[in-house]
Amino acid sequence: MSASRAIPAPGVAPRAMALRLQQFAAAAVWWVLSVGIVVGIWEVTAALGLINTIILPPPHKFVSEIRDQSQFLMPQPGVSAIPLHFAVFTAIGASLRRVLAGLVVGSLAAVITGSLAFYLRIFRNLTFPTITMLAPIAPAAWIPLAILAFGMGDGAAIFVVFVGIYFTLTLATLNNMNNVDQVYVNTARVLGATRRQIMWHVIFPAILPNLFVVLRMNFFAAWMGVLAAEMVGVRTGLGAVVVMGRQMMNMNLTFLGMAIIGLVGYLLDVGLGLLQKRVLWWRSSARV
Repeated sequence: MSASRAIPAPGVAPRAMALRLQQFAAAAVWWVLSVGIVVGIWEVTAALGLINTIILPPPHKFVSEIRDQSQFLMPQPGVSAIPLHFAVFTAIGASLRRVLAGLVVGSLAAVITGSLAFYLRIFRNLTFPTITMLAPIAPAAWIPLAILAFGMGDGAAIFVVFVGIYFTLTLATLNNMNNVDQVYVNTARVLGATRRQIMWHVIFPAILPNLFVVLRMNFFAAWMGVLAAEMVGVRTGLGAVVVMGRQMMNMNLTFLGMAIIGLVGYLLDVGLGLLQKRVLWWRSSARV
């Protein structure tokens, strides 16, 4: 028996769309309030002279100078003639390319490794002691090895993201597979399902919700890892922008880079949440 989505009754779709818009508007209001409180406190303390505005420039100062700082967002010859929007999106795109490549490769490799370990005891016994030992190592600790192995380029940054995702997600995959309710597996076997069918139609749907949670939690570690790699081993991207600001004692550039990093990371997490909701359509009522 195959599952299918129910056909919505007339009027259900408009109501659902209105509800989603209402939820989006509420989330946007809370986001603005949350960020606004921090920005407001920062601006007030700067205006009262409670902080050194040279070291901690208020947000209105470094945001208003984004056009003047755009030449540093692409630390390459001739950047002074590059339009602002192109420089900003090029810096963001460089970091996004690395983190998404590492995220996809690391996730696929983790699920495959975990699945093999679930079915092959010899493979599990040979690999999982090492994987368990390597999992607690922070992604940033792999940067020296990444630079030695892949040089000063995209490969090093992608490798850092990969290790930040792979080990933890591999352990989570096997653990969740072992915890799938045996009743579902036995029922599928009684109905004549093959091992492959049980994997695709019983085990994977059962573990996906928890894997998405682990993936989203480890995404921020991977995001910080790729930025750290850009700070020490790659000369482009948002991490390189922050380091350039520090080297030039240009705190406006440093905080501008930090603000963009935070905003892009937030939007990526929102995107993962939307992907989670789309993939786990049978759990659409759950908040992600």
